[in-house]
Amino acid sequence: MNAVLDIDSFQLASDTILVPAGLSLPRLENVLGLMHEHALDEAELYFQWSREESWALEDGIVKDGSHSIDQGVGVRAIAGERTGLAYSDEINESTLTEAARAARAIVRHGGQAAQPGARGIQIGAPVSAPRLYRAQDPILSLTDVDKVEFLQSLDRAARAADPRVKQVMASLAGSYEIVLVVNSRGVLAADVRPLVRVNVSVILESGGRREQGYVGMGGRYSLDTLLRHPDIADLPRQAIHAASVNLEAIPAPAGTMTVVLAGGWPGVMLHEAVGHPLEGDFNRKGTSAFSGRIGEQVASPLCTVVDDGTLEQRRGSLSIDDEGTPTRCTTLIEGGVLKGYMQDRLNGRLMGTGSTGNGRRESFAHATLPRMTNTYMLPGDHDPEEIVRSVERGLYAVNFGGGQVDTTSGKFVFSTSEAYLIENGRITQPVKGASLIGSGPEVLQRVTMVGNDLKIDAGVGNCGKEGQTIPVGVGLPTVRVEGLTVGGTG
Repeated sequence: MNAVLDIDSFQLASDTILVPAGLSLPRLENVLGLMHEHALDEAELYFQWSREESWALEDGIVKDGSHSIDQGVGVRAIAGERTGLAYSDEINESTLTEAARAARAIVRHGGQAAQPGARGIQIGAPVSAPRLYRAQDPILSLTDVDKVEFLQSLDRAARAADPRVKQVMASLAGSYEIVLVVNSRGVLAADVRPLVRVNVSVILESGGRREQGYVGMGGRYSLDTLLRHPDIADLPRQAIHAASVNLEAIPAPAGTMTVVLAGGWPGVMLHEAVGHPLEGDFNRKGTSAFSGRIGEQVASPLCTVVDDGTLEQRRGSLSIDDEGTPTRCTTLIEGGVLKGYMQDRLNGRLMGTGSTGNGRRESFAHATLPRMTNTYMLPGDHDPEEIVRSVERGLYAVNFGGGQVDTTSGKFVFSTSEAYLIENGRITQPVKGASLIGSGPEVLQRVTMVGNDLKIDAGVGNCGKEGQTIPVGVGLPTVRVEGLTVGGTG
């Protein structure tokens, strides 16, 4: 197969962006112009080359390892609300022309012929965007021997830390992705995206009872940088703590009570119950609980929520989105007032707002959708300990497992994986089996205290939508929520 990009000489910082072998910008302009022989709002070529590697260790032995390379081009035609997508893993002028005709045919039914001169597409200068991560292959930063030794060191550390450890599982993964976006609106943009992640899971046994603890971390940097991260040596202890808490946990009470959400990963509830309903496609179609409510008070005045794709080296960050638009920090809710939605180019055009840099896709074989990057609530003025002391009886939720959300209504159910009782202003016994039940808009309106301790998650988040999975980040300061329904087993 043809290489998508000349990787050895790819210069992202130069004035010239290299195009796939055997092609040129004039040839790409011709392909885009071919689609515009029929009236279109936009035509796009999305080239992608990616390499992924993963190692999995169980009880000191490497049980699984994989290495894959993928490449291809997605060709998209947009007319009004209609989108035509064709793709190929062969990249040459012939396959591009064939895919362009297929994408055009999908959207042209019922449309009009193009105006004279519509074929004259001119691609502009490369899009300028801040570099949020180094253009490097993270996989090559460590030898295979070092990768295996690192995983084995996590296994040894976990077993040495606690005699109750019966099983240790650890995994290490990295990916290296190069994308090039060429658009009939003149867009020419490229990005080189590293991504790494490590996971540690332990099973503890005590008194005939077993519990599992899981932690992970990662971001857009090299595997070598990951191994030198100051928090990496603490992962086995964190996994053991998570399992140990549940070994000692009592059945969770049920009822309506005050809930304190800890900073960091509990922001996944904000992501699911508030973030998805604020994506542009749901609101354009009127299927979100926030549709048509721009300018309304939808949350407590203490709540300001943003989606920020510009955080350096974070898992959910991108220098450009998958349509070539530089990412930004988009304010969604400010002081409780709904300010806007996350948009890709299509939905932003149809809603008259433009893109917010949130057009994302899993790969060249998938359509672009408005998606989150790093979504979090800004910090407030309260000390986290002060928030806990203010609660006479309630639940302190530190970590979450699975959950379900209805985007239309905003209703959700989330199960906690680490939670504690709050009694007379003190965190006391750990509880197991607690679920939080409510709706995103209602939860935001019931926020009465916001901590000054904003934390972004450690870099393990994945988001699913319409069958596509992408990396994201979530974040939250400590937050007090009144009158939240808790489902329990006690």
